[in-house]
Parts: sequence; structure tokens; C-alpha cells
Amino acid sequence: MSREHGFTITELLVSTTITLIVTGAALTTFRNGLWITDSAAQLSDTNQNLRAGTNQLVRDVMMAGRIIGPEGIPMPSGAGVTSFARPGPPLTSLTFDLVVDADTTLNLAAITTGFQLGPTINGSQTDMITIMTVDEFVPVVQTPPLVPGTPTVLEGTIANNGQSVTLPITSLWLTGDTTNDTPPILVGDLVLFKNSKGTAIQTITSKDATHIYFGMNNSNDSFHFNQFTAPQVPIILIKQVQTTTSAWDTTDKTSMFRALMISYYVDNITTPGTPRLTRVVNHFTPQALAGVVEDLDLTYDLVDGVNNPTKVTSLPYTDVVANVTYNSNQIRKVNVHMGVRSEVISRQARDYVRNHISTAIDVRSLASVDRYVSQ
Repeated sequence: MSREHGFTITELLVSTTITLIVTGAALTTFRNGLWITDSAAQLSDTNQNLRAGTNQLVRDVMMAGRIIGPEGIPMPSGAGVTSFARPGPPLTSLTFDLVVDADTTLNLAAITTGFQLGPTINGSQTDMITIMTVDEFVPVVQTPPLVPGTPTVLEGTIANNGQSVTLPITSLWLTGDTTNDTPPILVGDLVLFKNSKGTAIQTITSKDATHIYFGMNNSNDSFHFNQFTAPQVPIILIKQVQTTTSAWDTTDKTSMFRALMISYYVDNITTPGTPRLTRVVNHFTPQALAGVVEDLDLTYDLVDGVNNPTKVTSLPYTDVVANVTYNSNQIRKVNVHMGVRSEVISRQARDYVRNHISTAIDVRSLASVDRYVSQ
């Protein structure tokens, strides 16, 4: 007699069912693990974008008005003066809104607002901001030299007409300082002049071994700051004798600083469909800091000692109830709201992962307020 041992059909079905259940559970666990990893990666992506964008923005806004102060910088004014160009998103042509003070002087504020001047993302129009500050890493040049004819590496001589500065061939502005990681001054840089009579700003349009020049009607003057034919020219007005032929006062030192104009906006043109938070210094090449940015909203807290309005979206601003008009020189705090999304769609949510951040920035050089009011 012979016997054949094996599985019955029932045993085979039961074992197959158990195998499928275990395999299905394992695959489900594996899939969920992939989803969790994917979601974590997308969330990390958005957090990184937020950090990359806000860290630099916060630092720059915090330094707005350094050396300049809340009064801003006087600009050329009078009949025939052309508008001053402002950096902005691609395909835009913006100009600065200047602040007019009590004696009708036109001033470039330390912070220029830009309510809804950026592109529209997902139905919401974005803001932009432009700040003025002084580069803390570039040394100050004093004029005129303490010893006439023998300037040090940090001294120079301003031309009587204000259109150039003579520097020694060893000037740190011309050579840079590799030890302290200080770059040389470049064509397109801005120079802030400051003495006891006020301030002025010019754009460097060319340079050579011993000079920097501020040419007028020059393509390198991107902002149109060098308008020497204007009736009121700040670089001349801060001289003791306010003519283009008079010498500079040797007893009233004029300090020269490398000024920085820093603009932030959303760029949705360079990489269509992937809007990036963009930082541009002066009119140099824009730098993409973060993406994908879908929201950039900026508001401002102001100080006038009476009403102190908060969360103002654009300046100048008129409070119709108090019948008071505010300008950019009264900004003391900047409120930032930024929203970003992940670069790719999350598999689990079948949508982008989004994250938002809101923060308030006290502007150090503009935040001081006189607590002592005369009675």
C-alpha cells in the first residue's frame, strides 16, 4: 500500500489568506512610513525656506537707518529734477516716494514701504520693502586728510564740485582688506557723506587707481542720485560755502560711508510658477533667498508720541479720525508675515505642504524715542 501526504484545498486557502493579510499589513506599514518620511521632508523643506527668507530679512530690517537715522537722506530737488529709480520685481519700473520735511527738503527714508507692489500669488498681491543702511564691514573714510598731501589708507579728499573723491593708491576702499574680509568699493556702490551740516548720497559710476567718480547722466547711476544740475544738490549744501568752486572746510570733517540700499520682493518671473523671495543690494544681481513664497505681507508700527498707530500697510498714511498724516520717517517697527509651500506635492495630502510665520522687528536705529516732553 502507498500513501500520498499533502494539503487539502481548505488548508491551502487558509494559509494563503493569512499570508495575504500579513503581506498587506506589511505593505500598509511600509506605505505609511513612506508617507511620514515624505511629509517630514516636505515640512522640513518649508521650514528651511522660512528660515532662509526671514533670517536675512530680519537682520537687514533691524539695521535699517544705521548712521542715517530716522530723518532720512536729503535728495536733489527743485525744477528739472527727475524721479529716483527704485529696484523692484522683474518687468516693473518703480520710483521712490520721498518724504517732504518742514523746509520742503526731499528725503529718502530709511525704510520705503511697498504695499502690493509685488506679484499676485494665489490671488493675493505681495508687498515689498526697501531699506537704507550703512555697511558695518567697510571702514569709514575721513576727509580732508589730517596732514594735507599725505592721506592715510582711511582718508581722502572730496573735489570742490562734489563729483569725485581722491584717495591714496593704498586706500582700503580701492584695495580691499583680505585680512578682515572687506571687499573693495565697486562701481554701482553708494557713498554716504556726513558732517555737522547734514548728509548726502552719491552713486559711484567709475573709478581708477586713485579716484572714485560720481558721474551725471551715466548708466551706472541706476538711481539717478547724481543730479548735479539740480537747484538743490545735497553734496554741495553740506559744504561750509555752498558753491561748486569753494574748498571744503578743513575744520569740519566729512565722513564717507559705504551705503547699502537693500530691497526685498517676490520674483515670479525668473522661474515662472516658483515664486522666490528675492534680495537685491543696490542694482547688483538679485539673490533668491527662499522659495516657494506664496505670501509676503508687511505692516508698520509708527510713533508720533500721541496716537502711535500700528499695523499700517502703506505710507504716507492719513488717519482721518485724528486728522494726522504719517510718513516713513516715523516707522519704528516692521511686522512681517510670510507664507511658503514645499517644492513638490506631498503624496499623502496630494497637495503642497504650507507653512507661515509672523514676526515683529524693532528697527534699532529708528526705535529711539524722546521720553522727556517739555511741559
